[in-house]
Amino acid sequence: MCNLHGELLEAYDNYRNELLDAGLLLGSGVEGVYGLSGTFEGIIEAFERYVTREGAELKPEVMRFPPILNRKTYLSTDHIETMPDLMGSIHTFKGTQLEQLEMIDKKNNGEDWTVKLAPADVMMVPAACYPLYPTAANTVLPEEGRLVDLRAFVFRHEPSPDPARMQIFRQREYVRLGTPEQARSHRDYWLNKGQEMLKAIGLPVQAELANDPFFGRGGRVMAATQKEQELKFELVVPVATDKKLTAISSSNCHLDHFGKEFNIQTQDGNHAHTACIGFGLERITLALLKTHGLDPEKWPAEVKQVLDI
Repeated sequence: MCNLHGELLEAYDNYRNELLDAGLLLGSGVEGVYGLSGTFEGIIEAFERYVTREGAELKPEVMRFPPILNRKTYLSTDHIETMPDLMGSIHTFKGTQLEQLEMIDKKNNGEDWTVKLAPADVMMVPAACYPLYPTAANTVLPEEGRLVDLRAFVFRHEPSPDPARMQIFRQREYVRLGTPEQARSHRDYWLNKGQEMLKAIGLPVQAELANDPFFGRGGRVMAATQKEQELKFELVVPVATDKKLTAISSSNCHLDHFGKEFNIQTQDGNHAHTACIGFGLERITLALLKTHGLDPEKWPAEVKQVLDI
């Protein structure tokens, strides 16, 4: 196990250094936080156009969200109970001029100046679909339910040398709100379609039953239940190394979890079920660069044709 851990760290460092040396990633001095080059961002934009084309026939609503979320909305979910170690709480200065001077003195003396900060009205978004549900709160869905194409930044406090494990990243999702049958059908449809799409751009993905990283002893029970009910599948592929595959997409059923939390109902008066597919935009780009090389101009013609680059 120790040898494997060492091999993984070496593989992460090697790939990260390749990306930094090529100018594709721009270091920030914090693990898991990077600037992106125009080439890197161009690949993301090409993949997003591909996703848009593939989902267009479904005629989804389109929504785009920033990386911050109303704190009240955050607290109406169970994220603080299930994944507190990943949260990002935004704090700011709300004090007097005297308190500002005290804060500056602490900073200049190398003391903890953050004690003068207070919680803002926002949190970092912990999952891409979270900003969607308040827009549907206390409503009754149409008979056909709702399908939403969304993109949001996601923050997870898990600094890592693995370039694929960023602290802030983007997810492109298709989210279904509706009956249990509509939600499950949506998840299964996109699990298959997602594999087809990623294989068409040369990524050798495979589907794996998975669970969310729930926190603590109770989290282990929740994770086991999630797997037992087959609620979450990930599409995994080698990125930095083939010794540990990386999830670049996930397809999830949430049952009526968010329907209850936000009082979203179906026509029969029951709480709505929800399901989604999420494409990790930075991770997919990293997988493409690892698989096909760091210069997109030299990628296989069939890949460039599918992505229209």
